[in-house]
Amino acid sequence: MDDKLQEIEQRFERLTADLGNPGVIADRARFQQVAKERSQLEPLIEAFRDYRRVKRNVADNEALLEDPEMRDLAREELPQLIAQREELLGKLKILLLPRDKNDERDVILEVRAGAGGDEAGLFAAELLRMYLRYAERKGWKATLMDSSDNASGGIKDANVTISGESVFAMLKHESGVHRFQRVPATEAQGRIHTSTATVAVMPEAEEVDIQINPADIQMDVMRSTGAGGQSVNTTDSAVRLTHKPSGVIVKCQQEKSQLKNRAMALRMLRSRLYEMEIEKVRLEREISRRGQVGTGDRSEKIRTYNFPQDRLTDHRIGLTRHNLAAVMDGDVEDMVNACRTWFQAEALRQQQEKPLQAAQ
Repeated sequence: MDDKLQEIEQRFERLTADLGNPGVIADRARFQQVAKERSQLEPLIEAFRDYRRVKRNVADNEALLEDPEMRDLAREELPQLIAQREELLGKLKILLLPRDKNDERDVILEVRAGAGGDEAGLFAAELLRMYLRYAERKGWKATLMDSSDNASGGIKDANVTISGESVFAMLKHESGVHRFQRVPATEAQGRIHTSTATVAVMPEAEEVDIQINPADIQMDVMRSTGAGGQSVNTTDSAVRLTHKPSGVIVKCQQEKSQLKNRAMALRMLRSRLYEMEIEKVRLEREISRRGQVGTGDRSEKIRTYNFPQDRLTDHRIGLTRHNLAAVMDGDVEDMVNACRTWFQAEALRQQQEKPLQAAQ
């Protein structure tokens, strides 16, 4: 592991040097790419350098155990240094885990009212506001794409695009059923009501770029049909293009020129294929959303917001915090980071189990 970390450190130092290179500075796209990669490596390099320093201190203190004058001091400091070394080693292993290819993408965040009637709609609206406030605290750009309100002042569902640095990496563990417990303002007998809302966080699909292989197109030419004008029905100017992989067929006979009709037909074909790709992305996103949020039933929960007890509990990682007023105002950084750390540690555990399973 040390050899791999040293290679990464060398890469980090080269990137640091590149940021001062006039040629890189002059190329804005290149400069941004270098700065981004360096920024991604920085937490790992800082942890590695801390680990190397503490590891060296452990070795020095172990050597001092042989010195009668320094033995007591070394023995006193050694347990704390060893603990620091092991903590940093665990942190390094997590930072070395393969990155999710979607971590740097922007997201589409969907909030939908679940079980609980009007109260669920109100909770969904508050949950949406919580994420918008969190995005504002992080300096991200959030844009409401669409929302459907209900009669009580809440929402049935809403979709927001959120863009910024590492948005998906931060928010991907927010997907699931959020359970809400409180006494509604309309409850005369003071009974606690339970409602739910579902959250789906999906990496935003990259712009679909349609590249058509000329070998995939069959072109047929024919005489135009219709009322016609000068030379319309007398030359093979009409063009029909067949995209063989998809079976899509387009035809154009608007122009007198076969070349112009072919160009227009190609534009039409490209648009048709683009629409098909968009629909494919939409269907995949819908399947992803359904897999993330389940049915919205009260028993399928990742978090509970208990207002009478001023308590938020994440049931996946067993973490509880208080001050729900601050939480609903977007103060969720600690919970987000705790989830990231827990799921990274879980991924590390699963990765370490694979060699054992293979050996069996």
